[in-house]
Amino acid sequence: MGSMTIRRIDDEFKNRLRQRAALHGRSVEGEVRHILQAELDRDDPKNYPVGTAPRPGESFVDHLIRITRPGFDLEPPERQTDERQPIDFG
Repeated sequence: MGSMTIRRIDDEFKNRLRQRAALHGRSVEGEVRHILQAELDRDDPKNYPVGTAPRPGESFVDHLIRITRPGFDLEPPERQTDERQPIDFG
């Protein structure tokens, strides 16, 4: 397994990372590994529900439209015909 060194990390950033690691019961190194793995997993198409992975060459907008449109149009509800009374502000 490989290793890496990250230089020039701001002290405030390092403190926040240390607090987050403690909150999750991990070492700082373990927390960094977890964050990096979670971010890389987010981009892996096999982690998307079936049919929602981005297609090769598909733009973000096209991908978003494809996964959020159900493929059929909903009919708007019928208007209610009851008589509405005007509001008296006086």
